[in-house]
Amino acid sequence: MREYLLTLCITAAVTYLLTGPVRKFAIVAGAMPEIRARDVHREPTPRLGGIAMFFGLCAGLLVADHLTNLNEVFAKSNEPRALLSGAALIWLIGVLDDKFEIDALIKLGGQMIAAGVMVMQGLTILWLPVPGVGNVALTQWQGTLLTVALVVITINAVNFVDGLDGLASGMVCIAAAAFFLYAYRIWYSYGIEAAAPATLFSAILMGMCLGFLPHNMHPARIFMGDSGSMLIGLVLAAGAISITGQLDPDALALFTGSEKAAVHQTVPVYIPLLLPLTIIAVPAADLVLAIVRRTWRGQSPFAADRGHLHHRLLEIGHSHSRAVLIMYFWSALIGFGALAYSVNSASMWIVLGVVFLSAIGLILLLLPRFTPRVPTWAQHFVPPRYRRRHRPAEDLGAAAESARTAEEETPAAEERTPVAAGTTGVNGATAIGPRSRIGKATR
Repeated sequence: MREYLLTLCITAAVTYLLTGPVRKFAIVAGAMPEIRARDVHREPTPRLGGIAMFFGLCAGLLVADHLTNLNEVFAKSNEPRALLSGAALIWLIGVLDDKFEIDALIKLGGQMIAAGVMVMQGLTILWLPVPGVGNVALTQWQGTLLTVALVVITINAVNFVDGLDGLASGMVCIAAAAFFLYAYRIWYSYGIEAAAPATLFSAILMGMCLGFLPHNMHPARIFMGDSGSMLIGLVLAAGAISITGQLDPDALALFTGSEKAAVHQTVPVYIPLLLPLTIIAVPAADLVLAIVRRTWRGQSPFAADRGHLHHRLLEIGHSHSRAVLIMYFWSALIGFGALAYSVNSASMWIVLGVVFLSAIGLILLLLPRFTPRVPTWAQHFVPPRYRRRHRPAEDLGAAAESARTAEEETPAAEERTPVAAGTTGVNGATAIGPRSRIGKATR
């Protein structure tokens, strides 16, 4: 566990320290597009945060290769090299898209090629446990198609949910944490070496997200862009593929009897955490709803809009931070609920706890403007927006009158005018100051 934590910390530190210089580079390179109609932010913000995340991935793999216990993962398996090859390709495509806005079909083709590169190096699904049937061996073509489909779906699910500051990196970090606990339990408790690469991948993925998250929280100073969202989606899918279909249920030694009976009883235990569609169920649901919504309107499934789940949370009255926290809550509930179920599937307390937390989540969704009344003695322990403001009645009347007058004098068209790229003082221009040569480079 200490070596995994060391790898996680090194990955997070490298990602965090490189994000600042990458932000300045993105501004100089002009990777700071104008505000689009579907965007939530109002100020041009640099992208290319995936550059720092990719170098964090490389640092994590390099450190793990020189650690005593984790070095065996590289010696006995080619999966880390397969992950690095696919990640480098998908990261390069993402960088080009952040800078030049390449076509969606080209990106889709690049995602399939990156998945194919990993398959060629051994990172593929070999068999699937089917309840009531047993282990079903897959042919080479079946395993390749299933692996490519899993990678493409996961990448696009993470890419679709990357719409609010800190949303994608936080949700993937939560999913990676749940996956790490499960994979580490399989590797350490049962001594199954096939789970070691997945444990390493999830630890590195947590470090990438944790290192980037401080720079990406609202208001974000830099976006990960497609170079980051597609990268973390591929790493998450690689971890699931590494263990799904390569872990023999009989090796768990949880049940006695035939292989058919063992598979039938262990599928509910570990499959929910192995498929990224369940680990990141919220982004996957958003992906499906977006495809159905766009095709129903006669649009392309790749056409961008403001109908995602996080956009709807903002429309019903939630603030930016609260919408992100609600999405975090549902991701943690699904991921760690499935993790608890895998540990003890017969416990009724787990089911009752998930139901209770789901009810709390629904209450949060239905009360977007709820502001708790904090007692007087707790005023100094809560954020300023929750503190009671004691103002005389005449001051309240004067403030309301001045606000009404200002609203009447301000034209409606000027209420939410986006700030142009290159303007001094915005998120994307404060890193290197208002020098004129930088302003020319970003136009």
